[in-house]
Amino acid sequence: MSIRHYNPRRRRRGGISPKARNFLGALVALIILLQISYPLIEGEALRIVTIATVFVAAVAMVVHGHLSYGFKYSSRYLPIAYAFGLGIEVLGVRTGWPFGSYEYSGSLGYQIYGVPLVVPFAWVMLAHPIFIAARKVTKNWVFLYGGIGMMAWDLFLDPQMVSAERWTWSFTGSHVPFQPDIPLSNAFGWLLTGMGLMALLNLTLRSDRRKIGTSTLVPDALLFWTWFAGVIGNLFFFDQPGVAFIGGLVFGLFLLPYIFLLRFGPPANS
Repeated sequence: MSIRHYNPRRRRRGGISPKARNFLGALVALIILLQISYPLIEGEALRIVTIATVFVAAVAMVVHGHLSYGFKYSSRYLPIAYAFGLGIEVLGVRTGWPFGSYEYSGSLGYQIYGVPLVVPFAWVMLAHPIFIAARKVTKNWVFLYGGIGMMAWDLFLDPQMVSAERWTWSFTGSHVPFQPDIPLSNAFGWLLTGMGLMALLNLTLRSDRRKIGTSTLVPDALLFWTWFAGVIGNLFFFDQPGVAFIGGLVFGLFLLPYIFLLRFGPPANS
């Protein structure tokens, strides 16, 4: 009589399969290629590429959330982030609060109550990688750290979209440093609404410690590419060194704790 050692094949819960990882990598590569083309094209081509970039990035973040954290995460994250973004944008366009007085042009496609339907997908694109970073950096201040990240990201986004005439501002007060076309109220509005969205996501989406195989490479790549492209693009292609400076500084300071955590790991007592 022989005794066989049976070693059942373990299923990695939360691990992203090689095929899925390659698919996500292809999406990130496509996002980067689309953004690299910005200074090389204009007119209708630039308009289409701008919209496509938002949609592809939003899809990549939702797919990553689904593969990494499960269906409950993605099925809640998408409607929460989209509805929150749409609601805040409608409120902003119709009342001027909390960002200031602004108006969208017709170049971003179909609108509802003055807000292009593609715009809330930008919130979907932004919030996922920032939310992941915030949860890793802090347990009790996710809303604040994440809100700062949302505000910092917009320091790159808003000037580029205003220059392309996707929307226009109407104000007479203080402006964001080195960004004379953007009211200072916009930065405070993004900080406030960003904190609100991060708090809502943190309350709604449970941390799933089972996902030990989860990789954050895809959202991390989008975060770091945003900083790099924002600095290099504004310095050498868009002739906006002030945007490169203030955006690079604030977004870089936001990233520093996350970079430290990725490099050295969480504190021993966490």
